[in-house]
Amino acid sequence: MPEKIVTEKKAPGEKAPGKQAAGNAPVGKTAATKDDSHFRKPADKAAAKSGKKVRVTLVRGLIGTRESHRATVRGLGLRRINHTVELEDTPAVRGMINKVSYLLKCEA
Repeated sequence: MPEKIVTEKKAPGEKAPGKQAAGNAPVGKTAATKDDSHFRKPADKAAAKSGKKVRVTLVRGLIGTRESHRATVRGLGLRRINHTVELEDTPAVRGMINKVSYLLKCEA
């Protein structure tokens, strides 16, 4: 007859012997995160100060387009055909407009 293997049961919240939490953070808690707003660079400051705007209208549907192009259109804030949004004229927005220009009508 084979022998029974006896294992110790641990109480709830008790760590298993020999295991340690990763890093110095207590188990179940995350370390305090720093404010990482200093990592984000503002878009073109000159365009933001001058208030230049560009109007973008979605004139073609998204069916049959690439997933990344659909995501770009959503990133521009466009939801449906003939939906128009007014955006700040920054290099990032210009790049997005250039990527999906075949779906849009753009007015300065």
